[in-house]
Amino acid sequence: MTLHDDATLVLKGYAPEHGTGDGQAELRQAYLDHLALHGDGMWKACEAGHVTASALVINPEHGRVLLTLHRKLRMWLQMGGHCEPGDATLEAAALREATEESGVPGLTLLPGGPVRLDRHPIPSPCNWHLDVQYAALAPAGAAERISEESLELRWFAYDEVASVADTSVVRLLEATRSRL
Repeated sequence: MTLHDDATLVLKGYAPEHGTGDGQAELRQAYLDHLALHGDGMWKACEAGHVTASALVINPEHGRVLLTLHRKLRMWLQMGGHCEPGDATLEAAALREATEESGVPGLTLLPGGPVRLDRHPIPSPCNWHLDVQYAALAPAGAAERISEESLELRWFAYDEVASVADTSVVRLLEATRSRL
């Protein structure tokens, strides 16, 4: 099975929470339509946009999340990025990105598949990131290690996230907490 096939199956199985009213069902269909039209829709080279994978690193025991101050965007975000040819699944891509960018070994994805979808515009030549967002549970005693993609890593209490991050990160945290 290809990564494209896996992404299609994951998205077909993604069931947005009923009553969220934030367009998750419509985004799911837009992602599926994109993949149906673009055989290269998983890759950065697809100028119409491409699927990305991310994960919010969370420590429920201490009520906090680890965010990265993205080097290029200068924004506090969850860990994530482009899929790579070695990624067998979207889950594997999200876990790889979270581990690489956080430096935390032993992360495990929250069961149940993606937590949210988030489509956002990006600069040319590509138009869109179609982000499939997971949540990753940090093991006890997790110690972060900054990567070259980050300016800084920092743990934030749940109630601090809205003051440092944009709406997409806040919604991801809310959806993750409701799943916990």
